Amino acid sequence: MTTTQDNVLLRVKGLVKYFPVKKGVLRRTVGWVKAVDHVDLFIPQGETLGLVGESGCGKTTCSRTILRLIEPTAGEVWFRSKILKQTVNVVKVNRRQMKLLRREMQIIFQDPYSSLNPRMTVGSIVGEPLIVHRVARGQEMRKRVASLLEAVGLKPEHMRRYPHEFSGGQRQRIGIARALALEPQLVVCDEPVSALDVSIQAQVLNLLEDLQKNFGLTYLFVAHDLSVVKHISDRVAVMYLGVIVELAETETLFTHPLHPYTEALLSAVPVPDPDYQADRILLQGDVPSPVNPPKGCRFHPRCSYAKEICSQEIPALVDYGGEHYAACHFATSLSLRGVKVA
Repeated sequence: MTTTQDNVLLRVKGLVKYFPVKKGVLRRTVGWVKAVDHVDLFIPQGETLGLVGESGCGKTTCSRTILRLIEPTAGEVWFRSKILKQTVNVVKVNRRQMKLLRREMQIIFQDPYSSLNPRMTVGSIVGEPLIVHRVARGQEMRKRVASLLEAVGLKPEHMRRYPHEFSGGQRQRIGIARALALEPQLVVCDEPVSALDVSIQAQVLNLLEDLQKNFGLTYLFVAHDLSVVKHISDRVAVMYLGVIVELAETETLFTHPLHPYTEALLSAVPVPDPDYQADRILLQGDVPSPVNPPKGCRFHPRCSYAKEICSQEIPALVDYGGEHYAACHFATSLSLRGVKVA
């Protein structure tokens, strides 16, 4: 799909989120955790962008900052709103406008156990957004909740039950129904299947794909399982230590990676084929601290291709053709390998 200004639903420019490090009796700020550091990305209407990387790289912080569940330190988040009838910078809107935008931007949380209030019935959990935003009440609300439960594969009679009466997969379906209650345009899926059994993962992924087609949804899909990302995503953004290092269409990224970190991630994906001999790339050392990230390219201390320039200059995220972006000084000269992923 060719991206144009008209079909881009969300565009993030220079997004930054730093958390203060405080010490001493007076709790003085002595440093900053650079969780998200000048992130640029975009998502066209109706597509799924997978956001991948190691644990602690800033994926969840980035997604929640986009929704302003966490206030950004700097940057811009441009969203094409139907309710406000214009493209707005989410970072700059006032409280009233932000409440309206909440109807169009929703999230599915990772843990289907802690994300549901155990003291509320399923009907109350799914219907609460309708009440808060004054969309529906009473009998009309109950009808809409019943319809939402059926859409995610549950039954209307489940409205009277409590979360502890459901399995993990069913709880995640309840969370999905809650996210869809206000008919959003954008849904952030924060590792929605990582806490589920493998057999249930496939059911939830297929459900998300069906809902996307039926409701015209756009997904930001945060995950660390690359086989899941390949299955559901149209495009993939690779994140390392708070920055995007590569962004491309899924098939292109898996077969022709341009960044050494992407190559290393792909080499670690297990393949259910006993005859396939994986050529694993073992990265040296640990992930540097986000409090004091390396100068230049943040990946250079662990990169086998690194040269002197990598430790001195920060590589820009450059389009190398076909909307395949990479932040590497030697992106076109390295001979990187793709990977076979089931």
